[in-house]
Amino acid sequence: MTQAAIKQAVDTRRPDYAATPGLVWDEPLAARTAWRVGGKAERFYRPADAAALATFLRALPASEPLYWLGLGSNTLARDGGVRGTVICLTGMAQEVERRGDHDVYVSAATPCAKVARTTADWGLGGAEFLAGIPGTVGGALAMNAGAWGAETWRIVERAEIVNRRGEIETATAVRLKPAYRHVELPAGSCFLGAHLRLAATERGAARRRIRELLRRRAQTQPTGRLSCGSVFKNPDKDHAGRLLEACGLKGHAIGGAMISDKHANFIVNTGRATATEIESLIDYARAAVREKFRVDLKTEVKIIGEPAARIRH
Repeated sequence: MTQAAIKQAVDTRRPDYAATPGLVWDEPLAARTAWRVGGKAERFYRPADAAALATFLRALPASEPLYWLGLGSNTLARDGGVRGTVICLTGMAQEVERRGDHDVYVSAATPCAKVARTTADWGLGGAEFLAGIPGTVGGALAMNAGAWGAETWRIVERAEIVNRRGEIETATAVRLKPAYRHVELPAGSCFLGAHLRLAATERGAARRRIRELLRRRAQTQPTGRLSCGSVFKNPDKDHAGRLLEACGLKGHAIGGAMISDKHANFIVNTGRATATEIESLIDYARAAVREKFRVDLKTEVKIIGEPAARIRH
């Protein structure tokens, strides 16, 4: 794939598909997100590897709106679709490689659960919590995903990123300043992978830890339902789920979108929800907490695209 072919494809909307593999138009995002809702991406690119991705980014106009996607577990794509380009990394290799006694390289496209299982089988501890993160390593790095008191960047030694200009760089926590559900990743950049620093442990203990975390997750969260994971970030010294439940919101529904009756910080698609209904329920829940507790909840889920009323293609 050449930069000239990419530029022509983006400029004309008539790509030579043989010259631009992985690039398509009007891709339905409902099939690409965990909630199974949303409109179409104007352009959708699924690179085969880092080299192809870097070439694509170098050819992409600087003015082109750009969005990144993994398994879509932390994304709400609006019904009106997404203008610009959505890049999905799930076509790239899933890598979990042991490169030293305690050094493990993991690629961005690798599901978090795979990292947890593989490192536990190697007798390495510290990544067990990733078994309950319903996304990829790239997403976990970008939002410093966490569960049960653990966070992604506590086990990251260094990461590889590709910037908006298609340049591949190495970054550490000192540069990216990870915080609660936040990393200072430069605009338009994406993670390609990371080196994890893990500790030696007994295989059986690591496996038991994973089983216990998954058991607790199944007891307290709506696993097996169409959901994006946690909707809101926890406010300081409190829990979003507690506030939402105290507002009596468990089971509250707008259309096909419902606040889980198992955990109030999860919204499930009961089967026929639209992105508009889910976003309306998010707004309703936030307003209820603000009115009752004077707390302004911040969304953990990323909302992209246009409202349905603006759809033009």
